[in-house]
Amino acid sequence: MSSYTPAANTGAGTSATVQDVDTHQRAVNYTCGDCDQDVQLKRGEPIRCRNCGHRVLYKKRTNR
Repeated sequence: MSSYTPAANTGAGTSATVQDVDTHQRAVNYTCGDCDQDVQLKRGEPIRCRNCGHRVLYKKRTNR
């Protein structure tokens, strides 16, 4: 069997910076149904207002 060694990553955009930007962009803005505070949630976080603990959040419209 031949031994294969992959070349070093010489690209301008590294995967670490892409992942950091990707996780930040995946956060979605919601508004609390009780105290009207803006809540930013990421994937896997509990659906709960950080200010009052209310569990009804309304998704804001996205600007495309």
